[in-house]
Amino acid sequence: MVLSSIYVFLVGFTNCFFFKISWSASDFSLEGDYLLGGLFALHEIEHETTLYSAETTECFRHSSSESGYQMLQVMRFAVEEINNSTTLLPNVSLGYEMFDHCSNTKNFNSILNLISKNGAIKPKEKLNNYQPKVIALTGPYGSTRTMTIAPLFTMDLIPMVNYGASASALSNKLHYPSFVRTIPSNKDLIEMIIHIIQWFGWNWVAFIGSQDDYSSDGLKLFNKYINNTGICLAYQEGLSLNANYSLALKKIDKLNINVIVVFALPQYATKIIKAAIANNIRDKVWIASQAWAMNQQLPREPGIRKIGTIIGITERLLSVPGFNEFVHKARGTTDVGHNDSEGEIKSKICNQVCDYCTLLTAEEIINENPTVSFAIYAAIYTIAHALHKVLQCDMNECHKDTVAKPYMLLGEIKKLDFLLNGRQVKYDDDNDPTISYAVVLWRTDVNPPQFEVMGSYDKLPEITFTIDNSLLPWHNNGSAPFSNCSVECKAGYSRQPEGFHSCCFTCKKCQPNTYVDFSRDPYTCFPCAESEWSDEGSTTCKTRSVVYPQFTEIPSIIVMVSAAILIILLIAVFWLFAYNYNTPVVKSAGGSMCFLMLISLILSSVSVFFFFGKPTSVFCLLRNAIFEFFFTVCISCLTVRSFQIVCVFKMAAQFPKVHSLWVKHNGQWLFIAFSSFIHLISCVIWMTVNPVKPTADSWSFKDQLMLICERGNNITLTIVVFISWFLGFLCLLFSYIGRDLPKNYNEAKSITFSLILYYLTWIAYFTAYLTLKSKYIIIFNAVAQISSINGILFTYFIPKSYIIIFQPQKNTPAYFQASIQNYTQTISRT
Repeated sequence: MVLSSIYVFLVGFTNCFFFKISWSASDFSLEGDYLLGGLFALHEIEHETTLYSAETTECFRHSSSESGYQMLQVMRFAVEEINNSTTLLPNVSLGYEMFDHCSNTKNFNSILNLISKNGAIKPKEKLNNYQPKVIALTGPYGSTRTMTIAPLFTMDLIPMVNYGASASALSNKLHYPSFVRTIPSNKDLIEMIIHIIQWFGWNWVAFIGSQDDYSSDGLKLFNKYINNTGICLAYQEGLSLNANYSLALKKIDKLNINVIVVFALPQYATKIIKAAIANNIRDKVWIASQAWAMNQQLPREPGIRKIGTIIGITERLLSVPGFNEFVHKARGTTDVGHNDSEGEIKSKICNQVCDYCTLLTAEEIINENPTVSFAIYAAIYTIAHALHKVLQCDMNECHKDTVAKPYMLLGEIKKLDFLLNGRQVKYDDDNDPTISYAVVLWRTDVNPPQFEVMGSYDKLPEITFTIDNSLLPWHNNGSAPFSNCSVECKAGYSRQPEGFHSCCFTCKKCQPNTYVDFSRDPYTCFPCAESEWSDEGSTTCKTRSVVYPQFTEIPSIIVMVSAAILIILLIAVFWLFAYNYNTPVVKSAGGSMCFLMLISLILSSVSVFFFFGKPTSVFCLLRNAIFEFFFTVCISCLTVRSFQIVCVFKMAAQFPKVHSLWVKHNGQWLFIAFSSFIHLISCVIWMTVNPVKPTADSWSFKDQLMLICERGNNITLTIVVFISWFLGFLCLLFSYIGRDLPKNYNEAKSITFSLILYYLTWIAYFTAYLTLKSKYIIIFNAVAQISSINGILFTYFIPKSYIIIFQPQKNTPAYFQASIQNYTQTISRT
C-alpha cells in the first residue's frame, strides 16, 4: 500500500514529464549515454507557508536568484567540456536533467523524478537490479535543503556530489553513506574563523546566524572549538527573516563587541548588513562565512564603508578556464525575450521554468558570485573520473558494454586523486575534500568594489595559515581594532576573574618568588621551586646560586691553615710536656691532666675542617659534636685544676677532712669523668632527638640558596651549651678565689683571660648569627672555635712552654719551694 501511494504521488507530480519535446536547446536537460542530475536554486522562497494539502511548489513564482543560474551554467559548461574531451570519457557522452530547487520541503517532485525508473518507483531487492534515471547528481545549494532530500538518494547509494552543503552532520557516513562534497565542511570553516580571530588577538566576539541547519551547525561548532582558545562568545543569536535585526545589532554595540561573525545564508546576511548601515553601526570587523563572502550586491550598498572592515572566507579562488567564453557563446545563440512554442511547452515542465534567465546578459552571469563555481566544476569532474574508472576507460575508448551502477561510482569516488586546473581533488574517509581557503578583503573604497585576497589557509601537506596585515586599511589609525572584554594584563600580572566570561578580568601583580605563565595558566601566580627565585611581577623564575664555604676560597684557606698550625703547635706542646713530664712546671700545670687537655684541644681543632665543602650529614655532625664534647672536657680539666690549687693552698687548712677525701679518691678525675659523661649523654641526645642535618636556606637571600647545617633541637642544644658554659663559670670562680696564690702556681690570670676570650668570642658569634645572613657566618663559627682553643693554648700552655725552653732556671724544685715559702711568710704577716 505504501509503495502504491508513492507511485500515485509520483505520477501526480510528474505528469508534465511525459511531453515529447526536443531538449536539445533547453538549459535544463541534455541527452547522453549517462544522465546526471542537477539541483540549483534559480529562485528563493523568502517565506515558507504551511500547506494542508499535497501541492508542489512552482519556483518561478518566487524571487529570482541570478547566482543560482550561474551555477547551472557552470554544470552545463563542465558537461560540455567533458563530452568534448578525447581522453576522459572518449566514446561516452554525459547528459543531464536539472531542476530549480527553491524549497526546503516541497520540491520532491523533481527528486522523485530523478530516482525513478521510467516514471515509477518500484521495490528493489538488490542494488544490482536497480537503475535509476540518473547515475549521480550534484546539488542542491544549502545544508537544510540537502539534508531534507539526501536520504532519498543515499538509501540507494546514488552518489550525491554536492557543491553547496557544508553542515558537519553530512560527514556522518552512517546517515549519509553516498554523500560527497567538493566544498569544505563547517568544521573546517569554523577552524578558519578561529584562526583569524586568534591572529589579531581578539577574544570578545559576537556570532550571528540564521535559523537553519547551516547556521545552527556553525554556532554549535564555534562554541565547541573556542574552548581553551581564550575566545569568549559575548553574544550569539540565530535570526529569522522577520527578526528585529536592529535590536540585535544595538545589543552587540552596547556590549562593546567590535568583531562580529556573520555565519548565515546570503539573504540573512544581506538583512544584517543593511540593518547595520541603517542603524549607523560603525567601525566593526565583520567576518563573512563562505555563503556570502563573495556576494556581488552588498559591497555596492550605500554607506557600507562606515560599518567597518569586512573580511570574507571563501575557497581559494580558482578560475574555471573557458567558462566566460562558454557563456558568451551561449548568450550569443539565445533569442533574448523570444517566446516561441518551446517556451510555451517549458512552462508546463515542473520547476524547469526561468523567465528571467533569458534576460541576463553574459556579463551579468559571469560577474555573479563565483564562490562555488569551482566546487560545481569539481563535482561534475569527480563523477566523470569515477565513471572513467567503472567503464575501464583508456586514452582511446571506454567499455560501454560494462554495466555502470550508481554504487559502483561511489566506490571509485572514494579512491579518486587527480589534479583539476592545478588543484588536487581528493576525498577523505568522510568523503570531504582537501581544504584550501582564501581570506578576502572587501575593498568598498574603490569603484567598482573589489575582493582582494589577503590570506590563505591550507591543510595539506600541513596546516598553513597566513594573513598580509599590510593590506588591511583599519579604521583605527591603521591598527587592528580592539575587541577584548578586558585589556590584557602586563607581564608579571595574573588575571583575576570578573563576571561570567573568562575573558573579563582584572590584573594582579605576582608576589616575589612567584611567576605567571600565560601559556600554562594566566589566572595563577605559580610558586617558584626552592632552588629558584623571582622578583615581584615576574614571568619566569631564575635559578638560585648555591653558596657554601668552599675549600678553594681565600677565607677558607686562611682558616684551615690556621687550624693546621694550631694542631701542630698543640702537638709540639704535647711532645714538650711529655719530654719534661717530671719537671715542676709540668707538674704544677696539672701533670697527666695536661695531656688530656692537649688531646682534647687537638681533637677540637680537627672539627674546623668539616666547615668547608658541601655540607653533608656526617660533616654537620662532626663539625658540632666533636668541638662541643672535647672542648668541654678541656674546660672541665681547667675547672678541676683551678679548684685543686685553691684546695691545696686554702681549703686544706680549713677543711682537712674534705681535702683528705678528695686526694684519697682522686676527686679531680672523678669530677672530670662525671662532667664529661653527663656532657656526652647530652650530646648524644642532641644528635639523636632531632639530628643535625644539612638544609638549604632559601629565605635569607632571594637569589641564593645557602647550604647550612641545622642546629638540631633547641632544648638539647641549650643543655649542651649550658654544661660547657657552667663549667667555665666555675673555673672563673675558682680562679678568682685563688688570685693571690704563689706566682708559680697561680694560673688565675691566664685561665681568666682564656675563658673571657672564650665567652666574648661565642657571644660575638651568636650575635652575628642572629643579625647577619651570609655564608661567611659558617666560617665565623670555625674562627670562634679556633679562637677558643687559641685562648687556652696561648694563655695556659705557651707561657709554661716558654719557661721550659727559655727559662730552665725557674723549672726547678728549689725555685718553686722558695715561692711557697714567700707566700707562707706573706700570709703569716697578715
